[in-house]
Amino acid sequence: LPAVIMSVVEHVREMAAAGLHSNVRLLSGLLLTMSGNNPELFSPSQKYQLLVYHADSLFHDKEYRNAVSKYTMALQQKKALSKTSKVRPSTGNAASTPQSQCLPSEIEVKYKMAECYTMLKQDKDAIAILDGIPSRQRTPKINMMLANLYKKAGQERSSVTSYKEVLRQCPLALDAILGLLSLSVKGAEVASMTINIIQSIPNLDWLSVWIKAYAFVHTGDNTRAINTICSLEKKSLLRDNVDLLGSLADLYFRAGDNKNSILKFEQAQMLDPYLIKGMDVYGYLLAREGRLEDVENLGCRLFNISDQHAEPWVVSGCHSFYSKRYSRALYLGAKAIQLNSNSVQALLLKGAALRNMGRVQEAIIHFREAIRLAPCRLDCYEGLIECYLASNSIREAMVMANNVYKTLGANAQTLTLLATVCLEDPVTQEKAKTLLDKALTQRPDYIKAVVKKAELLSREQKYEDGIALLRNALANQSDCVLHRILGDFLVAVNEYQEAMDQYSIALSLDPNDQKSLEGMQKMEKEESPTDATQEEDVDDMEGSGEEGDLEGSDSEAAQWADQEQWFGMQ
Repeated sequence: LPAVIMSVVEHVREMAAAGLHSNVRLLSGLLLTMSGNNPELFSPSQKYQLLVYHADSLFHDKEYRNAVSKYTMALQQKKALSKTSKVRPSTGNAASTPQSQCLPSEIEVKYKMAECYTMLKQDKDAIAILDGIPSRQRTPKINMMLANLYKKAGQERSSVTSYKEVLRQCPLALDAILGLLSLSVKGAEVASMTINIIQSIPNLDWLSVWIKAYAFVHTGDNTRAINTICSLEKKSLLRDNVDLLGSLADLYFRAGDNKNSILKFEQAQMLDPYLIKGMDVYGYLLAREGRLEDVENLGCRLFNISDQHAEPWVVSGCHSFYSKRYSRALYLGAKAIQLNSNSVQALLLKGAALRNMGRVQEAIIHFREAIRLAPCRLDCYEGLIECYLASNSIREAMVMANNVYKTLGANAQTLTLLATVCLEDPVTQEKAKTLLDKALTQRPDYIKAVVKKAELLSREQKYEDGIALLRNALANQSDCVLHRILGDFLVAVNEYQEAMDQYSIALSLDPNDQKSLEGMQKMEKEESPTDATQEEDVDDMEGSGEEGDLEGSDSEAAQWADQEQWFGMQ
């Protein structure tokens, strides 16, 4: 009988190795019941194997909690086996007997348990189980998982140690390199850990430049990061690499160069039509430009690729947000966070939706979390500062803007952000002017700086200066907001025909720009109040119809607001 039973366990093992998980689940379940009813039927090592194979099949079916309970039982069985058996206790290294060589590795069981815990969002339990494995017995994938978990938990020193251990074992583990750079380990130190392999393998000379580029990325030096990645991209062997193009697009976005960012995202997308990474930022940029139809198409395409990633939900949320459907944007942002709690773009979307719905304190929590995850991204700070200004906390906004200015350096973006806060306080108007002039000296085409300077000139009623500033900014680029503000300034100096042209251009760039539409309608009213009355009534009705649709769709979406489980921070 034992020989026959042994062959049953062997059959289970063979089916598991062949990937027949549903078959393993059924057979091992039946055999475990037999074992429960007759404890003498299987040896301790056979019970251990059956429990592990059964747990593996549950893991494959995504029943993580059930899998953990079976893995735990398997480890208890293994302990009993180690005590009763004369075989040296197995801790992942193959023991001497043939039978023990067939046994599933205890280390592998613990790794699978940690995977279950991360899926269940029980990171502390995952760390505890992996921490219990002696350092010498940790495989590279265990060290990599530990490093990521430590990093997420804010245990930076332990995370650095684990990433370094991965690199010691596998010197070409590029994600471990990025992990170290993100934890402020110097680029030179990281490069020194890979120098031997770079010198010994042909065609790897680019790796030291790659490390240098991402060291700049993680210190927030966008300009040098862009230049270094461009130099890599120009090398014939790395031309048209989707990851490098995606990084470039993201860097241009961080540097406030939206035009080049969109170009690089489009290039990456053409090379890889299944690309998901970075598409949330791309969707956000398209939505900001008023290209809502393109955003909708992008969202549909991404959902067809995968609905288990945050990006499609964020893109769809951006479409809702810029259609003024904030409840739905909030739900979609929360769903994205549920899928990936590290999605900065999802946190920003949800934060912006909460802010626009008047839930400023909740929004602040989301922007702070985004800053924690991406301390070099200016848009995270902008979101938080807008919240402070919305709640009249000018002092907090000023402290934050000064910190950003000191941390990220005096560039056009940080100068403009500080100036934006200074404009809110009558005492610091002159300081705002100086800061904006500095920003525009560095980057005369930086749209946010031009908009704020125009706002300042409008307050001072220096319309001619404003017109000159805006014409200069529009010489090499076309932007809806700049055309609209130029229209407002031209109205102020009675240049009605040209103002009308500027409003038309603004609306051609973004048909949803309400302010341009209002400016145009106001001018039409003033030009011919009697003749236009009839038409105006029609226009007003059409306009109100559109507004009604938006509000209606928002109230339809209000049902999402009831689903509070999405809104809690993970």
